[in-house]
Amino acid sequence: MSELTHLDAAGNARMVDVGDKPATVRTARARAVVRVGSETAQRVSDGDAPKGDVLGVARIAGIQAAKRTSELIPLCHPLALSFVGVEAEIDVGTGTIELIAEARTTGPTGVEMEALTAASVAALTVYDMVKGVERGAEIASVALLSKSGGRSGQWRRD
Repeated sequence: MSELTHLDAAGNARMVDVGDKPATVRTARARAVVRVGSETAQRVSDGDAPKGDVLGVARIAGIQAAKRTSELIPLCHPLALSFVGVEAEIDVGTGTIELIAEARTTGPTGVEMEALTAASVAALTVYDMVKGVERGAEIASVALLSKSGGRSGQWRRD
């Protein structure tokens, strides 16, 4: 097992010092899946939800969340993000709303948490905007899809 870098000598949680790490281009993609009924999915697709443009609001919420990740996750470094995007796909037949978030930076630490935060908050926003139509909406999963850059190079979920 490798040395745990987020603990000090006394075993207390600490922020890792990334000052000596080289700045490289880093990217990460994450996915969140929201499950709803077909009728709700159709309303979201049509832009006919009671609270308005569900996916448009979810995109903006995800982008804002990525920019605030270090305020939400205690040991995350504040990053100068060069790009954050959130895209959505709806499968009306299965009632699946898939949100894909991508984050990029050039720096000494990765952007996985920013991509995961963007996907998570976008999914929470979808839930919030459809809960009046369907109480059974469910955030089914949130997962990192891929990352690149830095010492560990590229990683992709199988």
